[in-house]
Amino acid sequence: MSYSPDLTSGFAATANRSAHRTSTSGMCSMCVEGCATPCDIGLAAVLGIQTVYPTTTGANQIASEKVYPLDYSHFNINGHVFGAQGAPADSDQATVFNVKTGVEYGTLHPVKLAMPIILPALIKLNWQDYFAGAAMAGVTCMVGEDAKSKDPELKMENGKIVDFPFLGRILETFHKYYRGYGQIVPQCNVEDDALGVPEIAITKYGAKAIEFKFGQSAKGTQPVNRLPDLETALKKQQMGFLVHPDPSDPAVQKAYAERTCPNFYMYGRLPMWDEAFFRDRLAALRKLGLQNVYFKMAGYDVADMERVLRIAAENKVDMVTFDGASGGSGYSPCAMMNEWCQPTVVMEANLVKILEKLKGEYDVLPAVNVTGGFAGEGDVFKALALGDGNITAVGLCRAAMAAAMNADAVGKLIASGNVPAHLQKYGKTVQEIFADLPDLRAIYGVEADNFAPGAIGVFSYLRKVNFGLQHFAALNRKFDLKLVDKTDLIPLTGAAKELL
Repeated sequence: MSYSPDLTSGFAATANRSAHRTSTSGMCSMCVEGCATPCDIGLAAVLGIQTVYPTTTGANQIASEKVYPLDYSHFNINGHVFGAQGAPADSDQATVFNVKTGVEYGTLHPVKLAMPIILPALIKLNWQDYFAGAAMAGVTCMVGEDAKSKDPELKMENGKIVDFPFLGRILETFHKYYRGYGQIVPQCNVEDDALGVPEIAITKYGAKAIEFKFGQSAKGTQPVNRLPDLETALKKQQMGFLVHPDPSDPAVQKAYAERTCPNFYMYGRLPMWDEAFFRDRLAALRKLGLQNVYFKMAGYDVADMERVLRIAAENKVDMVTFDGASGGSGYSPCAMMNEWCQPTVVMEANLVKILEKLKGEYDVLPAVNVTGGFAGEGDVFKALALGDGNITAVGLCRAAMAAAMNADAVGKLIASGNVPAHLQKYGKTVQEIFADLPDLRAIYGVEADNFAPGAIGVFSYLRKVNFGLQHFAALNRKFDLKLVDKTDLIPLTGAAKELL
């Protein structure tokens, strides 16, 4: 059998004509003359290299469709009926409400999380509620790379950004609701760093942290974006992007005028960062006031994973997030989403081996997170358990954004008087229907009644996951999530057993 999808996908809106397929290629077993059904091949025959990327990107989220032979579902969660760890062996005190879920990380400047969850980087869709909800829930969140391209007010001088008002508005969405937990962290790719995003984020907009992005599970290379015309190509080139072919070349401009110029494409540079780069770069940024440093890494070669962790340890990096397949993104190559990267569960098992090895070599290691395909508390608990004390938090990106978008949509329907049928039994207003609002009022006061429904949705979803974690921990008589380890897992398959 094949684990890969057929030549169809939701992120390209493609379909096979026949239900009969060839396992190896994904093609219809009988490919007929005259077929105009848009399978992946048919779409590529018309749209060409554009179909390397999703054609349905925009106001949506996209993720891998591959079925992996090993994931967290290959484990069940253990349980115990005697005693208590992390709480008195007293039935009145050893309750789910008393399971400690908060964690702290940071090598130079500690950061507290209200729960062992982070929200990985994005800057699209309902990002306002995504970041606001993160602050309400008390978790760290990251601002996606290349946010500068979304700022029409961006100003540059001599190849550096001198005004980036959009970033100020982004950071404020979190700081407005900050209650002592988590951080909001601008993420930087190669272009962001070269154009001075870290400097202006720190000195002008008060950012305390920066995340350097090596890659993500769905997008190991940087994206290629088709540009509509010469004018746009020149503008992007002036902003420091690589554009192919060179729009400033007179021969290319002549060909464009004669309508014989190929398409223009903007390409994000691959990082060539190494030990020397980070030693000097982080020292310079810390002098400007940078307090916390984050890395975003993916399930690349195991040797690369170890090297990144060594760089992090040597430079007192606070947190490294490792992103495994089958995660998602807004705009990644279709086949890359499906066919590259270690599956998250395998990546995590490799991470644990590396971290156990490095413990004997470094006094302090960075906090390490895993992300990639998580949505419910069951898999979050399993990831923490498989980490065997080495994993600080789990990233919930697409799922948290789904909560932001769904709650926002529900809020709009309530405001219009069209309460969804499945919610009508709970009431007619946001205050009646959103069940965790009393908990928000307990933190912020009655003004929480006026919070955006999308942000309330992120808060509510994350607290649901956290409450579920408390139940699983109590099930194992562990009243502090720091006590969770591999003994709390039951492997269901031989492959799963080998990871323990």
